[in-house]
Amino acid sequence: MRLKTLADLADPALAPRLVIKVGSALLVDDGGARRPWLTMLVAEIAAAKARGQDVIVVSSGAIALGARRLGLDKGGRGSLADAQAAAAVGQIALSGLWAELLAAHGLTAAQLLLTLEDLEDRRRYLNATATLTRLLDAGAVPVINENDSVATQEIRFGDNDRLAARVAQAARADAVLLLSDIDGLYDRHPKEPGARLLPLVEGITPEVRAMASPESSSGMGSGGMISKLQAVEIAELAGIALVIGNGTCDRPVTRIIEQGIGTLFLPRAARAKGRKDPRKAWLGGRLRLKGDITIDAGAAKALAGGASLLAAGVTAVAGQFARGDAVAIRDADGRVLAHGLSEYDAGECRALIGRQSAEQAAILGYAPRSAVVHRDQLVLM
Repeated sequence: MRLKTLADLADPALAPRLVIKVGSALLVDDGGARRPWLTMLVAEIAAAKARGQDVIVVSSGAIALGARRLGLDKGGRGSLADAQAAAAVGQIALSGLWAELLAAHGLTAAQLLLTLEDLEDRRRYLNATATLTRLLDAGAVPVINENDSVATQEIRFGDNDRLAARVAQAARADAVLLLSDIDGLYDRHPKEPGARLLPLVEGITPEVRAMASPESSSGMGSGGMISKLQAVEIAELAGIALVIGNGTCDRPVTRIIEQGIGTLFLPRAARAKGRKDPRKAWLGGRLRLKGDITIDAGAAKALAGGASLLAAGVTAVAGQFARGDAVAIRDADGRVLAHGLSEYDAGECRALIGRQSAEQAAILGYAPRSAVVHRDQLVLM
């Protein structure tokens, strides 16, 4: 069984485990934390727990809260140093607020601060999975944020939309709810005349991507519709549904579920039939890859049919990577077809471009491996 409507978010049989992401603009205003609003949201989380659902919260707001306490301009985002300092101050206030409000319903909050590397590195990803699983088994509500006090530009998610989708993969969640400042995905910019809210989208296509706007009206968060669609694609790789809904009203989860206002993104049918292998979901959801391998049309067709990538189909190699590193596999137009773990380093891959198997031993000086990227280490995008 899988979700079909927004009302299904409240069904423990269809959505036993939820990830709810809360944006900065919803949590913080000019006066500080929006405590009355957050109190109502926590009551909705408690209701979900009472129904028998696990809930994980991905909470923005640390930088915005800390910037107000430190008196930093530009919401604490004027420089990396400002953002890190603001996060260090604001995270204490933010986690304390969540803990206090959840405790009022008899719930225990648990704080996890993650960086990109925590979910890109396979071993650390599995550690995060184990921690989340144990916390949920114990009845706690994990409250997760990016570790902005130490994250640099090179090791940042950059927005909590994609972080929420990666957390959902790690936690084997059934659905992600992104609470934002917009009702959902519109078929064009929502300010344009005739713009229509899309209640259901099955699979991200080029046409769907074209509808996205990079703007975030609050000026407080770091995401926009483009980052939300990237989150949808990450969730889809693991067969996870994702909802974009408006959090600016009181009791936003109830409004989304009972009034059906929002956009429900369902994985394409092929991915929704069953959960994708967790390891391949992790690989497909990676945000930082070490290189690119471009292939010809014949190789692209073979990959679509479930084959491994052979050297004969490679036309170009970019980047510096070692054996076992994650790479993007692209077609001649630059479109990403797959992520995979390379069986060779970048220099060897370049030496093997377009070569048949019979030639490879002489080129490499040792017996070649069966593929440049084996199908068991590859996931189609």
